[in-house]
Amino acid sequence: MSTIPTVTELPRELNYFRLKEEIEQFLFQEADLLDQRRFKEWLDVLHEDIVYFMPIRRNVRYGQHAEFENTRLGKDISWFDENKWTLTKRVEQIMTGVHWAEEPLSRVCHLVTNIQMSEIRPGIDNAEEVVAKSRFLVYQNRVDYENYTYIGRRTDVLRRVDGQWKIAKREILLEQSVLLAKNLTIFF
Repeated sequence: MSTIPTVTELPRELNYFRLKEEIEQFLFQEADLLDQRRFKEWLDVLHEDIVYFMPIRRNVRYGQHAEFENTRLGKDISWFDENKWTLTKRVEQIMTGVHWAEEPLSRVCHLVTNIQMSEIRPGIDNAEEVVAKSRFLVYQNRVDYENYTYIGRRTDVLRRVDGQWKIAKREILLEQSVLLAKNLTIFF
């Protein structure tokens, strides 16, 4: 059984940098779709089998972080444990114009940075699936006076479908255990 190379073990050749640029541009364009409220187009960059997961983070004793800090996918309560159907329904609800938590629509700005490819399958020259890790800052302004800032990390599994990248899995880790926002209607 082969081991998965760490980020520093991936060969730094021209094809690596071409792929990295492709992945970065994909993630930047995805953020732009969300910022421009082009939600239906955003749904198109999601794989049909997407897993969209944001665990609840807990404050735990030293040495228990790996096991207990984050709630588990499919086992514990989470902020998001969604698929393409539920994400589509959320978009449809927002787009009705009568969604009380998003009327008027929030102003949102996504900053995505520190993008690293941690896995490339089957390889750099014929990548069909990439695990990309990144950091984000999302700013949300609602109505006149509500401002929220979300900071965290994402791990995305990106899969090439008909020559286009799609998000097959997204795990979002917020760097906070308590959300101060009145609702959580934005997309990360």
